[in-house]
Amino acid sequence: MHKADSIYDDDPAVVYDFPQSYLKAVRDGIGDWAIYYEPVKAGPRGYFAVAKIQDVIPKPDSEGRYLALIAPQSFLHFDREVPRQINGRLMETELMNSDGTPIRGGAVQLAVRRLPEADFARIINIGLPQDLERQEEIRYDPSPRELADEAATFERPLLERLTRRPYRDVAFRRKVRDAYDFRCAISGLQLRNGGGRPEVQAAHIRPVEHGGTDAVSNGLALSGTLHWMFDRGLISIGEDNQTILVSRNKVPSEVIDRLLRPGGKLLAPADPRNGPSPVNLKWHRENIFGQVMGEESMVW
Repeated sequence: MHKADSIYDDDPAVVYDFPQSYLKAVRDGIGDWAIYYEPVKAGPRGYFAVAKIQDVIPKPDSEGRYLALIAPQSFLHFDREVPRQINGRLMETELMNSDGTPIRGGAVQLAVRRLPEADFARIINIGLPQDLERQEEIRYDPSPRELADEAATFERPLLERLTRRPYRDVAFRRKVRDAYDFRCAISGLQLRNGGGRPEVQAAHIRPVEHGGTDAVSNGLALSGTLHWMFDRGLISIGEDNQTILVSRNKVPSEVIDRLLRPGGKLLAPADPRNGPSPVNLKWHRENIFGQVMGEESMVW
C-alpha cells in the first residue's frame, strides 16, 4: 500500500519504507513481484504499478523500520489503473467473505498483504494487457483491413511480459505522453500529424542503462529535436526543477528562442504525482548536461 504524500522515505520505483510488523511478509516476497495499491482515503487510483523486491535491509538510524529495495528496471506503472472492484466484486479474493461481500477490518487495513497468484495475474492482465504493443501500433492508424486480418495475441508468460524491454518501452511511452497531454514539456507544443499521431516522444531523464527506471517521474514528454538535445546534454533542468538550462556555447540563441516555452520554464503535468523526480533531474545535470556531445557535429 502506498500513497503519494507518504510521510515515509518511499520512492515506489526504488525503495519501500515499512515497519517491523510487516518484516516477515516482505522478506517472504524477496525475489518476487509486488503490486502497488493506493488506499481509499488517499485517492481513487486503486492498483497502479508493479515492481520486484530485490532485498530488505534495516532503515539506517530508524529503529523498528525497514527498507524494501526494488530491483533495478523492474518498476512499471500500469497502462490503466485497476479499480478496487469490478462489477461489485473485489479484485482481491481474500478480502471477501464466502458470499462475495467485502470483509470489514482485518486484512483490509494491512499496508502489506499477500496476494494469491490468480489475483496477481488478474490485476496485471487488466493493468498491463497482453496486447498493449498491438494497441499502440494501431492506435492512430486502425485501418479496417489490418483489424480484419489481425492475428490472435501471442500468449506470453506474464512475467516475461513484465521484463521484456519492447513491452516496457511501449508502456512507459504511453504513460509519459499521456501525463503531459501529448505536449512537449520544453517547447509547450502539441503537434500531431494528419492522422492524429502525436509527434511528442517519451524521454528517460536518467537512462535505463545508467540505473534509470520506467517510472513516469523518470520521464519527460519531448519533441524529437528536444529529445535528441536532452540526451546529448545540450539542455537540462535547473535546481528549481523548472528552469530550462541551455548549453549556450553549443546551441545558437536563435535556435533556443524558437524551441523553448516563453519564460523558459518546464511544463508541469496535470497530476503532480507524475512530475519529474528532482533526484533524476540532478543526475542529468551532473552526468549528462554539457558533457555528452564530444565531437559530434551539429547542423542547425
